[in-house]
Amino acid sequence: MDQLNKILSELGISKVRLAKYLGVSRQMLYNYLGQGNLNEWPKEKEMKIMSLLGIKDRNEIDNIVVDGDYIIKVEGKLNEGVRNNNAKEVMADLKGFNKKEQELLSDIINLLKEKLAEDKSKDTYNSYRYLFYFLQSMETTKELKYILAYMSKSMGFVEPLEYTFNENQQLIFESILFSAMTLYNNGGASRAKIAETHKKFVQEIEKKKEERLSRTQELNTAKMQALKELGYTEINNSNAKDVLEKIAEIQSRKV
Repeated sequence: MDQLNKILSELGISKVRLAKYLGVSRQMLYNYLGQGNLNEWPKEKEMKIMSLLGIKDRNEIDNIVVDGDYIIKVEGKLNEGVRNNNAKEVMADLKGFNKKEQELLSDIINLLKEKLAEDKSKDTYNSYRYLFYFLQSMETTKELKYILAYMSKSMGFVEPLEYTFNENQQLIFESILFSAMTLYNNGGASRAKIAETHKKFVQEIEKKKEERLSRTQELNTAKMQALKELGYTEINNSNAKDVLEKIAEIQSRKV
């Protein structure tokens, strides 16, 4: 078992992914790896780990040589096995989506689960918390899509001349973002130089917050006035249409 653990370590396989491949919990995997011999594993799991390692007999483990080609081969098998197991877990929740949408959602969900399971740091949690806010805002702020396109291109996942959104706006945005990233990476954007710009950024955010608060208060006032004029005490399914129309009427009086 020591040799198996050594090989797994050399391959760089995380316990989360291996547990997912075997279809067991991480705790169960630790129990397996803590046993004295591979033949103490359930037969099905023993066969799966041997298939992953490309051997037909447990005694062949001592002859395994971990090199670049072997790592690539095992990684391919692992990815396929994890993908299949993940698909079984989440597919039941993805009815109503087409095949491509199901695959995309499945990949996103499982990537998030894997990263959060592997790294419990605040940085990881906050990164995905910000990602959640990012996704929530994409429909109202088109530039967020351009940011995703830019990063996909800069990381080599997408061709640099691919424009899936508004080509003209995307090109302009990517060019500006590239200039900003170049300045940042070359050390030309020191804190002292950009402090005033960041101050304006903060002020703009505070202004938007105040406007939102003012708008919310205005709507609440109009809602209370509408309920009063209609003789209602609350909004419900039966009177919602009347109340909303009355709110619109009250607001139009101010124009």
